[in-house]
Amino acid sequence: MDLIKINTENAFPILDCNNLTLSYDSGIAVNNVTFNLEPGDYLCIVGENGSGKSTLIKGLLGLMSAKSGSIKYNGLKQNEIGYLPQQTQVQRNFPASVYEVVISGCLNNRGLKPFYTKKEKTRCEENMRLLGIMDLKDKSYKELSGGQQQRVLLARALCATKRMLLLDEPMTGLDPIASNELYRIIKKLNKENGITVIMVTHDISCSLHDATKVLHMGKDMVFFGTADEYRKSEVSHNFLRCSCSNH
Repeated sequence: MDLIKINTENAFPILDCNNLTLSYDSGIAVNNVTFNLEPGDYLCIVGENGSGKSTLIKGLLGLMSAKSGSIKYNGLKQNEIGYLPQQTQVQRNFPASVYEVVISGCLNNRGLKPFYTKKEKTRCEENMRLLGIMDLKDKSYKELSGGQQQRVLLARALCATKRMLLLDEPMTGLDPIASNELYRIIKKLNKENGITVIMVTHDISCSLHDATKVLHMGKDMVFFGTADEYRKSEVSHNFLRCSCSNH
């Protein structure tokens, strides 16, 4: 599949998040977060449970309004972002074919047109080939393995974007073989096709191999910088040690 290769030389930030605060009725969930990403970056968002990682993703997708601060995209609309959410049991049992799930990723950008265009159908099939699931085209989504379902959802996300993917705990529930294969695919999309990746993850010991930048969330933003800087930082030591001890 021929995806757009992004030229990252002298590029303006594709995403600029400035002093962002997000809140629910129960209180502030994300407090004063500032970071920016250039085209082709691979950002891992890490932190303990309840630190606001998934809430930040909602903000980036425009599903929550900022209490204060701002989120700015350069040359990218929020409905042009590919999103792979955490799966629920209801989603795992969704009664649709693989093809129907994948092509539904085109919905955000098609307006009120009643039927999928030839271009959208071609894009759907290209993404299925890219993810190695073309042979599953007519299979029921709910009958697939966890790893196969995640490939289907990633192909769906790619139907929505050529520039940015937001992945919320994509390895949850996958066995090591399926996880490694999904990491390989995501790395290829990032390195070879120039797609900017934002991934929320607990599997920091594995995901740091591919990340260019890390955002560590706590009650406030704890760290933002390159992956190399994060590995050398004091804040990473205990977190990485705990993560490695669980593998």
